[in-house]
Amino acid sequence: MSEQKMMKASVMTTLGHFDMKEVPIPKPGAHDVLVKMKHVGICGSDVHYYQHGKIGDFVVTGPIILGHECAGEIVELGSGVGEKWGLNVGDQVCLEPGYGCGRCELCRTGKYNLCEDMIFMATPPYDGALQEYVCYPLECVFKLPKNMSTRDGALMEPLSVGMHACQVAEASIGKSAVILGAGPIGLVTLLCLKARGVSHIYVTDLVQQRLDTSLRLGATAVINAKENVMEEINKLTNGKGADMVFETAGSTITTQLTPDLVKKGGIILLVGMPPDGRCNFNMSRLIGKEAQIRTVFRYRHCYPLALNAIEAGLIKLDELRSLITHSFKFETECTEAFVTSRDDKVNVIKAMIEM
Repeated sequence: MSEQKMMKASVMTTLGHFDMKEVPIPKPGAHDVLVKMKHVGICGSDVHYYQHGKIGDFVVTGPIILGHECAGEIVELGSGVGEKWGLNVGDQVCLEPGYGCGRCELCRTGKYNLCEDMIFMATPPYDGALQEYVCYPLECVFKLPKNMSTRDGALMEPLSVGMHACQVAEASIGKSAVILGAGPIGLVTLLCLKARGVSHIYVTDLVQQRLDTSLRLGATAVINAKENVMEEINKLTNGKGADMVFETAGSTITTQLTPDLVKKGGIILLVGMPPDGRCNFNMSRLIGKEAQIRTVFRYRHCYPLALNAIEAGLIKLDELRSLITHSFKFETECTEAFVTSRDDKVNVIKAMIEM
């Protein structure tokens, strides 16, 4: 029996502490693909697990490998991954980091992101991508266009969140939108709204650097959240409000503000989650406007759309790349990457770990 090969993995062994450990390299099953990780982006959820050890009902109870925004190079194919799948050793790919059971009603009707038995990277109890190799089902592996690197590929996860949010909100040409929060998700939502022809996009945030980035990426106007946001949106929309209001900050204050900003008959799209998961709405205002509240949980069927949008030039690759503000080395700087992402929200938009 041959000795099992080992790889390095950055393991969060206790709250806020990483250890570089040797763990076995997984062997792909018949319909799996083994990918050598090249780039892993740090998501706000990763930082939340690092800092607090839980998000809602998902609680870290033991050592865990974080990271789910990932891309790399195929090094081995399972025996059942035939030519029809278009995947070959050496391909640069990104991984959609979650998959459902494939058997339940939600999976069978295409809503696999809501599967009760969802396996999602870096969500307890499942490990993530901050390890040298990841083995994943072939249906979650997407080949990158020639003009994209694995650094770009790791951005497909947050971009898919924005893509799904815009789909659920029925964003279309000529409409108007407010985005509350200019973090990574707010900014990719901005790029997706532009790609769908939304003509007026207003962005709010407390951090001026992020507002400046929003303008550079094509926002019609920006509002510092220290100002009276409702008053400013009324000025910009002639008192009507916006067709769509996207809450991407995950803040109780901004969530409560959404009924004041949406147009009569408009749509509120909740992407972020308030810290305690609860929020009081002005229901009379909401009902008086006959506005709809819609929510999204991650995404579904969006990776191919995101890749096609970039390949077609609907989403400019240089604009997407500009969201990466910091880079760190896997073997020596994982802790620094998480500490910087946690403590320097003024300057960090997206931190990327080079594997």
